[in-house]
Amino acid sequence: MQPKLLVSDSKNRIFDVSSMAAAGMKAGNFYPLRKDELIPLPYGSELFMLQDRIPVGFGNKPVPGGVFPVAAFLSPGYTVTYNAAYIEKSDAKLLPLFSYAAVCWYKGGFYTTAVKVDREKRQDLRLMDIGLLRSNVRRFRKIFPKNRLIRHLVSCACVYGCPAAKNFFLQRYECPLPASPHCNSGCIGCISVSHSKTCPHVQPRIKFIPTASEIAEVALYHIKAVRDPVVSFGQGCEGEPLMVSAVLEEAIKLIRAKTQKGVINLNTNANSPEKIKKLRFAGLDSIRVSLNSLRERFYNIYYKPKNYTFSDVLSSVNAMKSSGGFVSINYLVMPGFTDLRGEAAALYNFIRDTKIDMIQWRNLNYDPVDYFKKMKITRTAPDELIGVKRLIEETDKRFPGLRHGYFNPKFI
Repeated sequence: MQPKLLVSDSKNRIFDVSSMAAAGMKAGNFYPLRKDELIPLPYGSELFMLQDRIPVGFGNKPVPGGVFPVAAFLSPGYTVTYNAAYIEKSDAKLLPLFSYAAVCWYKGGFYTTAVKVDREKRQDLRLMDIGLLRSNVRRFRKIFPKNRLIRHLVSCACVYGCPAAKNFFLQRYECPLPASPHCNSGCIGCISVSHSKTCPHVQPRIKFIPTASEIAEVALYHIKAVRDPVVSFGQGCEGEPLMVSAVLEEAIKLIRAKTQKGVINLNTNANSPEKIKKLRFAGLDSIRVSLNSLRERFYNIYYKPKNYTFSDVLSSVNAMKSSGGFVSINYLVMPGFTDLRGEAAALYNFIRDTKIDMIQWRNLNYDPVDYFKKMKITRTAPDELIGVKRLIEETDKRFPGLRHGYFNPKFI
């Protein structure tokens, strides 16, 4: 049995094309999906119908007319190895900010191409008690009637369905601490501010700067209630937290004056080693640095840094490591780009030079075809790619002490 091409009609009805073998896409090239590259579609994944695009499969007959490609947005903890295969029509609009994994029909079910990189069920929807969530939202509002950060997190959890905010109200795992309405990057895939009229943001950015007391109040409540707590600055609903580093520094001092329990983490673009040092001295335990590439040219195209440079990012990583802190990278994976041999070599050199502690293999939520246009990569030869799965395996082999995952760790 061969993996079969999946398509959708205009009414969002999905069906397989028995005469066509499924395909995956990397950098505009199409590949047949091998059985050993497939896993059952993880629970909680979503299927998308891609308008203004023509599905691509392998077979002796053309793809039926009037149908659309189907792609999968995978559950957290899985890294995509192939994008859905399609050809854009001339009037195709930019795809919304999701990742688009190849998906097919195989063995009587939906299968996709991905690697499981984290076994923790931190964002498994089956384990999120919605009744308890709603009850705790009401309770927290009464406990913290004047805390604006609590009100913001209520919106994140109940309006936008943010799993991190849900976990805060469920009193487990990691507590988000958004703080900055400002940013010094212009990421093409920013989820909180729209840089394109055709690609709206996913979740609006926080509109105020919480006080250090508001932040500490939320963090301390979470730390006290949770067995292995993590509290994190730098969320999808904010800009760059180092833009308000003085507030974060005061908040961290307030937290650490009350308890040494838990991990205080900063998700950041790491634009300032001096600010990182101050936060580390105040009690910051770990940072997670977002990167799409370890080559400056491609980093600059994606992040569009303002008033900082790629060398500042590297210096910030070294500053955190030299002061005894824990460093992860939020490595944004795009099949056909991340697994380029040149990208892999740059990654290996970076790990060797900085001795970071962890890679979080996260999917880059952006239109795959437009990404390569932005990077000015028109076509990639197959022998230039090592494959995402092999990249992860080779990285693990070369650096056996390096952690791999998807979520910020509870223990550092």
